[in-house]
Amino acid sequence: MPNEKGGAIKLDFTKYSKPADGKLYKVGDTESIVVAHGLFGSKTNWRSIARRMAEQFGVDVYTVDLRNHGDSGHADSMTYMDHARDLENFLNDQDLTQNVALIGHSMGGKAVQTLALDLADLPSSNNPITSLISVDMTPARGALSPEFANYLQAMIDIDAARCTSNKEADEMLQKWESDPGIRAFLLTNLTQNPVERNIKSFRIPVRKMQDLLPSLGDFPFDPPGTDKSGKGQVDGQQRSSRSWDGHTLFIKGERSKYINRHNIPICDAFFPNAQHASLDTGHWVQAEKPLEFAELVKNFLLRKPLQGIE
Repeated sequence: MPNEKGGAIKLDFTKYSKPADGKLYKVGDTESIVVAHGLFGSKTNWRSIARRMAEQFGVDVYTVDLRNHGDSGHADSMTYMDHARDLENFLNDQDLTQNVALIGHSMGGKAVQTLALDLADLPSSNNPITSLISVDMTPARGALSPEFANYLQAMIDIDAARCTSNKEADEMLQKWESDPGIRAFLLTNLTQNPVERNIKSFRIPVRKMQDLLPSLGDFPFDPPGTDKSGKGQVDGQQRSSRSWDGHTLFIKGERSKYINRHNIPICDAFFPNAQHASLDTGHWVQAEKPLEFAELVKNFLLRKPLQGIE
């Protein structure tokens, strides 16, 4: 993958087209959905549910690979403002200029929140985003769980071992992660080495990402009313206070710690029209309950009442 120093990265994507006959229902005013995956994920993680949403919702669904992930380019920076600029560039390239719903899981959730806030000052007639769905992720700041650094170290070890099969890599990964489902997810990043075809290597820049991980615990904006004394800077500029009053949904995995009573008020400060709902899952909400997830998204886009977090 190309190594880019600065500027927006052109994101690789898959488009799932709406049915040609327009059958079933149209989800309100939504014309297209753009989906951003989480850390160590890719657009392929959303393949089944994206196809389902396109067919059942009657809209085009785009799944993207964020920078340093999947088939998109590599870069030396991976802040949420970087992700937001990449996503805005993608919307422009695809001529998605109105009635776009953004869905983001985990890291992708913070990425789409950042884009919505960054474009919040645009008049509604010029703002492409009308709906925002963040899956098990809030705009709160905090250090990443140590497990993510452990996963990266495991990938670096696997790269150094020059494994020749996924089975061999999985055996090494068991030292770091006992859950076979999580190991399988991480190993979706393992591919044939482009030079030595008999060797497996990771498509994500694992060594570079060790230095980039800390930025993923940050968030580039402050909620309205924040005391700015002692606040840091983002991309060389003082953090600004932002809010977005668009149609917003936070979906919590009930067995996940990422959305909780401590950070829900932060969600509501940034997104005053936010709704909250939950499903009986861990962190990978859409993978664990795909049918229920799609139904929840549909009802939200149709502006139907939702069952909130208990």
